[in-house]
Amino acid sequence: MAHKNIFATVLTYAAPSSNYRGESEENRTVLQKISWQGQEHAVISPESMRNALREILAAWGLPCNRSRLHNEDQLAVEFREFPDANKYADDFLFGFLVADQKAIKNNEGKPARRDSVLRMNMAVALSPYRFDATFHQSPLNAGQSPWKNASTSALLHREVTYTAYQYPFALAVGDCLTVNEGRRWAKALLAAIGQLSNVAGGHARSYFEMAPRSIVARLTPCLVAGFDTYGFNEQGEFPELARIHGGDLPGKEFWLGGEIVRRMSSDERRRLEGEGVQLMDNPQTLLQRLADAAFGEN
Repeated sequence: MAHKNIFATVLTYAAPSSNYRGESEENRTVLQKISWQGQEHAVISPESMRNALREILAAWGLPCNRSRLHNEDQLAVEFREFPDANKYADDFLFGFLVADQKAIKNNEGKPARRDSVLRMNMAVALSPYRFDATFHQSPLNAGQSPWKNASTSALLHREVTYTAYQYPFALAVGDCLTVNEGRRWAKALLAAIGQLSNVAGGHARSYFEMAPRSIVARLTPCLVAGFDTYGFNEQGEFPELARIHGGDLPGKEFWLGGEIVRRMSSDERRRLEGEGVQLMDNPQTLLQRLADAAFGEN
């Protein structure tokens, strides 16, 4: 399996979202967006998803070098020590870059940079932004309060969108086998993707699950996915599944899980099973079995 690669696209459930905001305009908080298919769609960065994965792995007890400091006057993190991909799961999985020349000199012989084993791209909203917004009253901190943020109350204007998101990720199996614990850490990473939550940016406070509602994955010796990694449509369907047949995409390399399987017609299910596709109703079960197939069972 060392020469194989995992390519996958995750579709989330839909919910109201104000995650990953951009710079505020006066009292208006703005969603970050990109233009896709001629319309604006909200996005969530891979960096914010990777940070949430790091925190999940740390909560599960994996050794992690970096932690977030919440009481600083700016975005801040703390490292236990100089990065070490053999010792820390987050250094191994997510990579690092040390530009401090003094620290590099004091840790001569240790790599100062490492690429991420996990490759992710932006999460893009399934539905276009409809110019929805909500308004909130921030009260005046008055009376005998020991502190005051402003001299008046404020009306807060927040952009919001009701949508699901889709995002792709990739792992090269061989890259995950280069340290003793790499296999176990990679399997934990896939499990964490199955439970991904608490993804935010720009001080977003909303709760939005990034865990899979549906997932399309391929375990293959190919160096590219070979399918549209943003292939879900607004109905939660993945039209490129029609390409799975002997003349195009090999069914034995594909794994499908979640709602996309539960809603599948009996005829389509029989066709895909006949092509060798692995079909599972539960996306977390799919990720566990995919991890076992790629990295071996415990």
